[in-house]
Amino acid sequence: MFATDLLSEEDNVSELFEELVETYAESLIQVAYSYVKNKQMAEDIVQDVFIKAFEKKSQFRGDSSYKTYLYKMTINRSYDYLRSWSYRNYLLTNTFSNLFGVQNSLDDFLVLEDERAMIGNEVLKLKPKYREVVILFYFKELKIEEIASILDCSINTVKTRLSRARNMLKERLGGKLDE
Repeated sequence: MFATDLLSEEDNVSELFEELVETYAESLIQVAYSYVKNKQMAEDIVQDVFIKAFEKKSQFRGDSSYKTYLYKMTINRSYDYLRSWSYRNYLLTNTFSNLFGVQNSLDDFLVLEDERAMIGNEVLKLKPKYREVVILFYFKELKIEEIASILDCSINTVKTRLSRARNMLKERLGGKLDE
């Protein structure tokens, strides 16, 4: 819907673009956050995605939905960030600050005790190939076919990764959810 509207209606482009941002921004930020684990960086990534999507609107081929296209761009941009020097520098800084005794506050401890936070924590600890299918399937409520399109892999690969991720989460969470 948005892609064809953005391409055909030059007069209304700013309104259509604003509607596009309002519709997908929060969801894309959550996807980016699942990769980079930093809210500010996730917001920056999504901002870059929207700018690139707008600048390259004529390159959208329509092979998939515009939503799928934006998700794929967000995932790719997140991977680019994870390969960048700024991320590696951030990771080193955090690791060293944790080594030298920065302690979690009581609030952090209480949040971690919350069942949803515990599950979310374990999801974030999964390898990216498993984490992304769990997030897209359970949190973004995408269909397996859409996930396969976004990740550029087969439907069976998505099903396998989802099954393995579920098993890993069951194993890691074990009796914690029953208490």
